[in-house]
Parts: sequence; structure tokens; C-alpha cells
Amino acid sequence: MSRVVRVLIVDDSASVRQTLADILGSDPAIEVVGTAADPYVAARRIQHEVPDVITLDVEMPRMDGITFLRKLMAQHPVPVVMCSTLTEEGSATLIEALEAGAVDVILKPRVDTKQFLTESSVRICEAVKAAAHANLSRLPSVRARARTGVHQPPEKLSADVMLPSPVPGRAMARTTETVVCIGASTGGTESLKEVLEALPTDCPGIVIVQHMPEKFTAAFARRLDGLCQVEVKEAEDGDTVLRGRVLIAPGNRHTLLQRSGARYYVSVKDGPLVSRHRPSVDVLFRSAAQYAGANAAGIIMTGMGDDGAHGLLEMRNAGATTVAQDEATSVVFGMPREAIELGAAEKVMSLDRIAAYIVQAGRR
Repeated sequence: MSRVVRVLIVDDSASVRQTLADILGSDPAIEVVGTAADPYVAARRIQHEVPDVITLDVEMPRMDGITFLRKLMAQHPVPVVMCSTLTEEGSATLIEALEAGAVDVILKPRVDTKQFLTESSVRICEAVKAAAHANLSRLPSVRARARTGVHQPPEKLSADVMLPSPVPGRAMARTTETVVCIGASTGGTESLKEVLEALPTDCPGIVIVQHMPEKFTAAFARRLDGLCQVEVKEAEDGDTVLRGRVLIAPGNRHTLLQRSGARYYVSVKDGPLVSRHRPSVDVLFRSAAQYAGANAAGIIMTGMGDDGAHGLLEMRNAGATTVAQDEATSVVFGMPREAIELGAAEKVMSLDRIAAYIVQAGRR
């Protein structure tokens, strides 16, 4: 693949096509090679030039985006980032898109506030660049078969903006319960499904940060709850971390692990982007290092960038056991690689071994 990511934008709205083109074109690592008003136009363009990534609208005339996605993945797999409006109905449809082979989901950009446009621009560009690195053979569906007011990305903030750095040498009293914290991004939705479906009802309590837009995390949690033996729900402020329960950090909110006596619970907070994300894996992992210490286990899975690497190192330094998913089973080996190179991961393991590791961690 070339150094510059070549993108085809498919959306029936001319204004959305223009806004996306402006946002993506403002990133020097991305080139917009064309736009299409519907899948039929897109199919003709692909016959002449195959892009590195396609951004694809869900609701379009003549053929909807999900149908086109399924045809594309069956005939000529290309990394696809689905684009949707922020609605409950849209979030359920986007979960279907992830099952059909989409690499990631993004919200359609709005221009109503400068902050929203700036933050959504960061998310859109990062999602497209991550998709370009995706190993499509690792997607379950495949295995089975700006210049118009776009501002410079904000400073890349660390977890310091949400909670202070851990105090060296602070001892954390051991409890009888282990808390498992997991971070994932691109490719994580289906990978997490594979892990959680294999867990028994008495597995240790789990808190997950999966990079997804708001509302989509609620639909994602409901879908997993219907498939798994464990209880899965979108985290709410004050939720207790319990055996057999999995809490998914809500999109657009940071989720931190807290402790009161022997009880672990989560705090859901607003705040700036951390490591270019909200929720941020680094924020969750740092809170686990501070409030759980050696009572925690940290797992970093498939995804682009370095969110979670420094937090996982803090967990390891605090006595937690730590794992990174291996390259062979990652859709994108970005976040795990960063953690491994930083020395944050005690172990590197394949996706099919992670569920057993979680169960074992709960027996420590």
C-alpha cells in the first residue's frame, strides 16, 4: 500500500461528501480519490481504481450501504468505514455493518460547533488511516467468506488531564477479587465478541474501552448481552464491577475504575480527548493501576495508534498482570505493538487464548 491512504467517499448527500472530502483532504497522509452518490457509481469507480479505504453511508437510494458492503466483501474486499448519523436506529444498523465486515464506524461530521467539528475530524481521519492498515483476513465475515473550517487537531493529551500520575511505591491492598480491564479499537468489536462469548458466568468482573461513537456502545453492549453467558451492559456512573458482569465504556465519555473498600465500581466522566480518544484506554488503565494495583489484569487488543500502551505499563508497574494480543490475530497490530515495544505486556497471546487467560486471572 502506498504511503498516502487513497479514499473513496460514498454518500448520497452532496454536503456530506464535500465535508468529508474537506476533512480527509486536510490530512497530508490521506488523498480523496473520488466521491460517489450511491453504490452503483462507486462500483463503476472501483472497476477503474481500487481505493485503499471506502467511507460508506448506510441509507442511500437504489442500494443501501449494508447490502453494498456485503457484496463488496464477498467479491472484492476493501477496508470500509461506515458513516452514520447519531441515532438509536442508526447505531443498531451500524452493529449489523460491523458483523458484515466493516472495519470501523464513524459519525457524520456536524459543523454546528467548532469543538465538535475539530474532534470529529480527528476521529474520522484516525479511523480511515487505521482502516488502511487492517488485515481483512482477520475479520470474521471475511474469514467466513479541512479546507472549509477544518482546524488543526488538538494537542495529543495524556491521561494526566483526567487523573494524576501514579505515586511510585504506593502499595495496594490485595482483595479476593480480580478486575480485568480491556482496551481495543479498530477490529475490536468482533474480536471482543469472540472473547466474551467464551467466558463462563463466574468469570471476573471486566471493564472495556472500545473506541466507538456514543450510542453505538449501547447497541454494541445489548448485542453482546444477547449472545454471551455473562451480563454485558454499557457502563453507567457508579456501576459496580461484579463477577459475571462486563461493563462497556460509553462512547464520548471516559470510564475510570474506582474502589471503595473491597468494592470496585466505575466512574463515567466528561473530559478532553486523551491519546486522541474519548473514551481512552490509557485513562481506564491508569485508574486500574491506581485503584486496583496487583488485583487487576490488563489486556490490550487490536487497534491503531498507541492509546493504552502507557496505561498498561503503569498497570504492570503497579503489580497487575498484563497481556497484548499477537500480530497474527490482530486486525490492526498498532496498539498491541506499542505496548509490547514499551515493555508494558508481560505476555503476548493469540485471540483464542484470551478468554482462558481471563478465567485464570480470576483464580489468582
